[in-house]
Amino acid sequence: MTEKWQRLGILGGTFDPPHIGHLILAEYTREALDLDHVLFVPVGGHPHKGDTTRQSVEHRLAMTELAIAGNPYFSISHVDIDRPPPHYSADTVRLIQEQYPQTELYFVMGGDNLRNLPTWERAQELYSHCKLAVMRRSDEDIHPDMHDDVLPDLSKRIVMVDAPLLGVWISSTHVIERLLSGKSVRYIVPNAVLNYIQKHGLYKSNS
Repeated sequence: MTEKWQRLGILGGTFDPPHIGHLILAEYTREALDLDHVLFVPVGGHPHKGDTTRQSVEHRLAMTELAIAGNPYFSISHVDIDRPPPHYSADTVRLIQEQYPQTELYFVMGGDNLRNLPTWERAQELYSHCKLAVMRRSDEDIHPDMHDDVLPDLSKRIVMVDAPLLGVWISSTHVIERLLSGKSVRYIVPNAVLNYIQKHGLYKSNS
């Protein structure tokens, strides 16, 4: 049975691995925008970065499930991993809108993504299906109308959310760098995710 959510957040990413920054940003956005739920959408292939994932989609999906376990407001969408690449955000949001036609969608992105939005494939189509919830750091010079000259009416579709520096500072790249150098990532990734990484020997120099 389809959930009757009125306001739904969409957080896409490689989640390679998922970390507390993902969880903090999802929770802050949920509260700030009074969302009923947040969907975590692991990508199969990233069109803007190429296929740079270190771990298989099976590992990334399992880790994301562990990361969000216990939060009734979070769940996972398979909309990207169940279809062939390339996975453009415009298609992702369109497919989710088809699943929840009566739901208002909010696509969560960082300030760097807003800055680069004019380079995205079918950017106008993306924000025609949803609003953009832009996580803005206090030191970022970004604003809703910064691309209105090339992306008409974009500013009307943007909601700015003040992001905690902790949430945006942590990245999967930082986690992987620490793991490869033998440093601790405890408290940066959820314990269940760390246990999974150790159990399966992930993110080693030869993996």
